Amino acid sequence: MLTGLLAITGVLFGINALGVYVFNASSWSPDLALDLQGGTQIILQAQTTDGAAPDSEQLQQAVTIIRQRVDASGVGETDVATEGGRNIVVQIPGQADEATRQRIQSSAQLQLRPVLFTGAQATSFVGEDGNSTPYPTPDPALPSTPTASPTNASDAAYITPALQAQFLAYDCANPPSNPAQAPADQPMITCGIDDGGKYILGPVELNGTDIVDATNGQEQNTGRWAVNLVFNDQGTQTFGDISQRLVALQSPLNQFAFVLDGSVLSAPVMQGTILDGRPSITGSFTQESSKALADQLKYGALPLSFTVVSSDTVSATLGSQQLQVGFIAGLIGLGLVAIYSLIVYRALGTVIIASLGVMAVLTYVALCILAWRAGFRLSLAGVAGLIVTIGFTADSFIVYFERIRDELRDGKSITAAVEDGWARAKRTIYISKSINILAAVVLYILADATVKGFAFTLGLTTAIDILIFILFTHPVMQLLARMRFFGSGHPLSGMDPNALGAVYRGRAQFRAPVADAARVKRSRGEAQRRQTIAERKQAELAAAGRGDSRPTKEGDD
Repeated sequence: MLTGLLAITGVLFGINALGVYVFNASSWSPDLALDLQGGTQIILQAQTTDGAAPDSEQLQQAVTIIRQRVDASGVGETDVATEGGRNIVVQIPGQADEATRQRIQSSAQLQLRPVLFTGAQATSFVGEDGNSTPYPTPDPALPSTPTASPTNASDAAYITPALQAQFLAYDCANPPSNPAQAPADQPMITCGIDDGGKYILGPVELNGTDIVDATNGQEQNTGRWAVNLVFNDQGTQTFGDISQRLVALQSPLNQFAFVLDGSVLSAPVMQGTILDGRPSITGSFTQESSKALADQLKYGALPLSFTVVSSDTVSATLGSQQLQVGFIAGLIGLGLVAIYSLIVYRALGTVIIASLGVMAVLTYVALCILAWRAGFRLSLAGVAGLIVTIGFTADSFIVYFERIRDELRDGKSITAAVEDGWARAKRTIYISKSINILAAVVLYILADATVKGFAFTLGLTTAIDILIFILFTHPVMQLLARMRFFGSGHPLSGMDPNALGAVYRGRAQFRAPVADAARVKRSRGEAQRRQTIAERKQAELAAAGRGDSRPTKEGDD
């Protein structure tokens, strides 16, 4: 058991060492939350087409989506709230990187449109004299209605003379209007995010509301990072129909464009039918950018478009002083538990102190790893969860040690009492810890984001407590029972049968103490204090039946 605990400890330290020295993404100290460290504050202002105040329901929906994008696990202690009737205030612990900022402010409105025409970015043409001449502003008199009604979204009949002229004069650096607001049932002109090319796209055939899941990963053949989508049933059927139509067309009509916030993210060629509803988006992605896009698409498009009003650094709301107070409170709690353990259980109390020390080490390195892999940040609520766990952990030892003492009172040897006490105590401890973990899970699911840190640390430390109890506390007790100091029941060991009210000789062979009257009196007193009311009455009746009487003092009646 102890070997297994050493192996687990070594693995945890090894994982964090990889994060620190190989990936440069972890550290040897847990990350702190906004209330203890400070961070970045970004204020977003909602934009509507008519300039009116946005709907409050849409604003709250945007708050939920932004919180999920930035802190999907709920333990990063990100604070997202509305301000007034138009603004959303996002407070992030530490410095927000560019990918995080994009997660916050991007509406991530994904549309799937077929490609009708494409060309390099150009807003001018070169004449025979070698001079560059800008394309003229499209003539309003040019026909803008298709001569024939388009039969599907890939029909080139959508390209009218007016649309062609607009395409030639379109400047991606200074678009005449926001392409993200283009009508879904009409063709649109836009540009590529990566390639800089211009596109004429057909009407929207599929959008991001049909996405069930989005993940990032590397393609097996090319090693490029891609965003893998999973559509719902309706989206799977629609995308299958699109792929069957496009695969039979010539370039560029056999291309389809993933349009993100009005810009072409990728326009791949349809090389086969995709009927399982699992397409992928490729482009000039890195691991971070593909993860950011996957999170945006997974948690949905914002119901409103936003502009960044300000981005500032904010100081800690509570600061290092409160953190020090929290740790001082934890140390005081540990000190009181240690003193109580040594007074009540004597040398046996060192097992409690050692177990708490091992638990502190494992908890600390676990928090470091979670900060790296899950974005966990330690808040003051999380510190409170760690402090509360000290009392819960002490309960386990008290139950176990009292069970051992009960076995000693029954006349069992030290080694037998340890094993039988473990068999009786572990069921009670498992039930108690299961209730604690269940409470932590329910609190984590139902509570506000500010309380999730408390629930998370409470559940984590309770699980580690069970691990320590199995792999450290019980094996150590087995070793101590074989030592002369504890196995012989030394008065300072905490397992002295005489002091516990059970005096025996050999295996459960009791003898009446006659030599040490003070010890006998102390043992009887201890045994009587441990008796239940029913046991006391039964003992009194037995004594009355034997005719026992107490000695009388001189002068008694």
